[in-house]
Amino acid sequence: MSYEDVDFSPLKALAEGEVVTHSPVRDIRLASGKVLALITLDNGRDHTRPNTLGPATLLELGATLDSLKSRATSGEIHAVGITGKQYILAAGADLSDISKVRSRDDARLIAQLGHKVLGSLSELGVPSFAFVNGLALGGGLEIALNSTYRTVDASAAAVALPEVFLGIIPGWGGAYLLPNLIGIENALEVVISNPLKQNRMLKPQQAFELGIFDAIFSPANFLENSLAWADAVLGGRKVERRNEPGRIERLTKWPIAIKMARGMLESKIGTVPKSPYAALELLDKARSGTKAEGFAREDEALADLVTGDQFAASMYAFDLVQKRAKRPVGAPDKQLAKKVTKVGVIGAGLMASQFALLFVRKLQVPVLITDLDHARVDKGVAHIHDEIGKLEAKGRVDGDTANKLRSLITGTTDKSLYADCDFVIEAVFEEVGVKQAVFGEIEKIVAEDAILATNTSSLSVEEIGAKLAHPERLVGFHFFNPVAVMPLIEVVKTPATDEQALATAFVAAKGLGKNAVLTADAPGFVVNRLLAKVMGEAARAVYEGTPIADVEKAFAPLGLPMGPFQLIDLVGWKVAAHVQDTMVRAFPDRFYANENFHALAELEQVVEKDKGGRVTGWSKAAEKAIKPAVGSTRVSAEEILRRVQDGLAQEIRIMLDEGVVPEVEDIDLCLILGAGWPFIDGGASPYLDREGASERVFGDTFHHPPIRGVAHR
Repeated sequence: MSYEDVDFSPLKALAEGEVVTHSPVRDIRLASGKVLALITLDNGRDHTRPNTLGPATLLELGATLDSLKSRATSGEIHAVGITGKQYILAAGADLSDISKVRSRDDARLIAQLGHKVLGSLSELGVPSFAFVNGLALGGGLEIALNSTYRTVDASAAAVALPEVFLGIIPGWGGAYLLPNLIGIENALEVVISNPLKQNRMLKPQQAFELGIFDAIFSPANFLENSLAWADAVLGGRKVERRNEPGRIERLTKWPIAIKMARGMLESKIGTVPKSPYAALELLDKARSGTKAEGFAREDEALADLVTGDQFAASMYAFDLVQKRAKRPVGAPDKQLAKKVTKVGVIGAGLMASQFALLFVRKLQVPVLITDLDHARVDKGVAHIHDEIGKLEAKGRVDGDTANKLRSLITGTTDKSLYADCDFVIEAVFEEVGVKQAVFGEIEKIVAEDAILATNTSSLSVEEIGAKLAHPERLVGFHFFNPVAVMPLIEVVKTPATDEQALATAFVAAKGLGKNAVLTADAPGFVVNRLLAKVMGEAARAVYEGTPIADVEKAFAPLGLPMGPFQLIDLVGWKVAAHVQDTMVRAFPDRFYANENFHALAELEQVVEKDKGGRVTGWSKAAEKAIKPAVGSTRVSAEEILRRVQDGLAQEIRIMLDEGVVPEVEDIDLCLILGAGWPFIDGGASPYLDREGASERVFGDTFHHPPIRGVAHR
């Protein structure tokens, strides 16, 4: 299709307040005597505010390219290049503009404008070169894909098409151009698999090896080398490409790859998320037809997704993670924090070892671990050394850094060595008496202003500190497993916790590369309290008489990364049983537990799973153990889902009324960062509002107005 007759004037309203990325041009005479007109995208800000591509930016770039096409026709220039300000090409579309769309027509216009402008890079009458000198995400990478040739700076921060992560699709050519450039299997990885892996991005070398770029150069002379390479290409140098005739198999390999990807998606994420399947459909159809047809398909798919509920929820979630998480509500002034120069970890087991490795790697201060005997200590230190070795083998740390980290880790049974620790965290058995005992012993050794932290997942932090001489120094510091990966720490404040302890906890969390959320000292805090509600309702249905596989399927509409029993199997049946017991003791009228859970927890294998990790049934031993406790009432999927929706709505409302966190946004942030709650739900509260659970339970909604897509407002 042609975009020449499309009226883009309605988009001017969306451009109000846009930070415009300008497109100035300078002519560069190459060594051969040819002239390359170089566009340098620049929004006038430093690298902390990346170039973005809003409507005003695109309209200006379009006018620039139109003038260059005229100059090319008249023979003034022989090529066009496009690059960015220092460290940045572009971070894609301006999401604040996209989220302001008022109709599906507006959404389609945004897609069409991007296609018209970026697509013109291949229609200038002379070759176009994208010199990707830094970050290139979404529309930034699509600038390169629409160009004739591409080079990349080896030090560029990241290269990616992250749209599926945000509930949309690459809508400015990426879904059509990329698979025809690098093949369907590689394109599936970049467009779908990577965004679904916590928005994984490519390093420049990876992108070059995939065939996205034609050449890669070091940062020292990136532009000079890129210009010299472009001059050689203009002079006839052949550029080897994966998409040369016969290189990409479209007849048999392509549909097989699509079929396998569809099966993987259904197994891993279910069928609730819309954007991965929309992207899959576009990638499938990209094997045939014209570029214009491919762009038109992207226009319609983007218009559908941008106006839907999942994108609205994703933008809400994105804002939480990008803004609220970086400015924790309730965090004291960081100037009050105690400087941490040595960390003590009580325990040397797997969890303690994970803590120690994270502290030593991120803070690079001495870390001391202790346990009851030398064998446990030695095993813990050896495990940490092995993990450092793995990081070195993967190139994550160099040899000197690895040796330094190993030297900073020490283990002992002599607790007197905690004397000079500024921050001591326990990772011992989840029982109040045990934690009280170890803190009582350590408090007599450490300095009076040393901070004590507990990693308890559900016990009362105030009760743990009840026997301390200085309970004001104790703070909850709850990690999530796996410690290295999960980005959340719940910082728990008791009535006694002072500002220095809190400030130190928040500063330490930031130093560890984690996002911290302040919670009150309430059973289960935020994440485990709500997961206990989910797991409890799943267990209730099973013990009533519903097959476990049916219960797992009933939870699918929640869009969670895994079913409730798959989650239980991951965290451990003993841990799950303990958490459920804790919650039932605290709130017996709202939470469910069954004594039989403890019998299951003693088994070596409890559930059977398919190749995708989904729970399909009980193991034979579990069937035997659970049989006496199971009733004969089979509950429908609709009833199970309604119970969990209403249960979550009730519990979140109570938590807000109790002041567990200041606002519902903090609960959603905790669920996104600590439990992998999907962006397309926006955490829990927007989903519960949309599904009517909030109205059913307390006659109102968490958000005013509810977070809905344009198509459903």
